This record gives sequence, structure tokens and C-alpha cells, in this order.
Amino acid sequence: MKYIEQLREGDNVNDVYLIKHKQSAVTKNGKPYENVILQDKTGTIDAKIWDVGSMGIEDFDILDYCMVGGSVTSFNGQLQVNIKRIRKVSEGEYVPADYLPVSSYDIDEMYGELLGYIKGLKSDHLKKLCEAFFVEDEDFTASFKKSSAAKSVHHGFVGGLLEHTLSVVKLCDFYSTRYPVLNRDLLISAAMLHDIAKTRELSPFPQNDYTDDGQLLGHIVMGCEMVGEKIKGIEGFPHKLEAEIKHCILAHHGEYEFGSPKKPALVEALALNMADNLDAKMETLKELFDSTAETGWLGFNRLIDSNVRKTGSFIV
Repeated sequence: MKYIEQLREGDNVNDVYLIKHKQSAVTKNGKPYENVILQDKTGTIDAKIWDVGSMGIEDFDILDYCMVGGSVTSFNGQLQVNIKRIRKVSEGEYVPADYLPVSSYDIDEMYGELLGYIKGLKSDHLKKLCEAFFVEDEDFTASFKKSSAAKSVHHGFVGGLLEHTLSVVKLCDFYSTRYPVLNRDLLISAAMLHDIAKTRELSPFPQNDYTDDGQLLGHIVMGCEMVGEKIKGIEGFPHKLEAEIKHCILAHHGEYEFGSPKKPALVEALALNMADNLDAKMETLKELFDSTAETGWLGFNRLIDSNVRKTGSFIV
């Protein structure tokens, strides 16, 4: 099998892929076509079916595994597949593990690192709060390890939520050594908890799509609620500390236009917002660069809000 990350412009495709998305559309000339997203464990790629009525195009739907035949082209700096033939395959014609994108890091090792940060907390209340999720709640733990951090923007793979969370925790740990004004225990705890509701906002793989609660409430509000639920079971948890940890979660997107119910009012909330934003954008660019062999300008990226390109090779 030729994985998506190995595809290059001009390649011919004749392999089984998971249908991540399918949507009917019409060209400016009124001709129907299909927008499709193909997925395997290395990522996703846009695809088009221009000849919808062709004999080679059989019926299929979202989350079907399909044998896809076509060619790889490039449009606006992004690779896409021009599908000429497609048919739904049966069980036994594919290996499911080949179609779930997974973190390149060992999930159990990352989780062990995260637990190490909990052990290092000096605040008994914050340690108990984090343990209530990451040590005592087996259902949450199982979901957290498997969840992605986003539908498609960044860390959209199994273990992505854990990878992103650990990265944000590490950045916040560094910030706390550089800026003594920060309350390290509050910041590290907020970093661990800031995206916990992604386990409820997004459905499990292979769907990895927004749930009803995710659409109606979002992970920021649900995360605040989840923390409140756990705090009820911790005797003597200070109300002021509860408000501070909740504020960090509510403000971690930084701006109202980015879905943040509150703007950072605590220095720890500001630091968390910066760490979260940095890791999301760096991973977005990493995934973009990994998905293309192009060395020039790659077009406008919505999250970066700029036309981007890879840095050229040079010798100092």
C-alpha cells in the first residue's frame, strides 16, 4: 500500500482508503462533482470525482473503505487525487490499523511523562484534581489517550490530544522557570486540564467529528464543567483556587473571536494561552510541510493567517 504521506504529484493511485468526507457540489458551469477526503494512518488528502456518472464510480458513503483509482495532481500548492474509479470494499480487503492516523510518539510513554508532572505538584488540592482525571478516572484516561486535539487543524490523530497537552505542559513548565511571577502549580494544572473536554467535543476515530455537545457547547465550556464536577468530590477545595483554574480554561483561546468566553485576566491564563497557541501553530506548519514536497510558497493558511513557505536550506 502507498500511504498518503508518500503520494507525490503525478503518481497513480490504486489502493484502499477510508472515506473521511464526501460532499456533492456543482461547478460554475452547472456540472455535478464530488468533494472527497481520503484518509489513512499517515493523514488525509483532498480528492475530486469530476465524472460522477462514469461507469467506474460505484456507490459509497462516508466511513466506507474504498478501492480508489486515479492520479495525484496539485492545486494551489496542495496535493489532491483525481478519482477515476472507486468501489466499496469488504472486510478482509483491508487492515483497519492502516487507516487511523496515530501520533509518532509512544502513547504510554507520553502519558507517563504527564503523570510525572502531576507527582511534581506541591498543591495538594491541584494534585488531587489532576489525579481525579488522569489517575482515578479509567474511562476518561482511556478516552484521553485515544482522542485527537482537533478535527483537522492540528494534532488530528489518535494520541493527538495527549501529545498536544504534554507539549503545552512542557512549554508552561519552561515559562515558570523563566518568569518567577507565575504560579507553577496553577499553570501546570491548567495546562493539563485546558483541553480535557476534547474527549467529549469530538467523537472517537474513525469519525473524529464534532458531537452534538461539541457543536452546542464546545470544549472550553464543557471543560470548565468537568473540572467543577471533580472539585465537588475534593473536600475543602478553595473557592478562589477553583475560580482561578476555571478562568485559565475559559480564557485559554485568548480572544473572544477565537471562541474564548473570557480574555486572560491572570498571568497564568496568559501564559497558557501563549503556550497553547504556539504549539497549535507549530504543529499546523509541521503537518503542512510534511504533506507536500513543494519548496516554494504553499498558499494562505487560515490558522497562521498568512501565506507560508518552508525555510530554504543554507549554510552559515
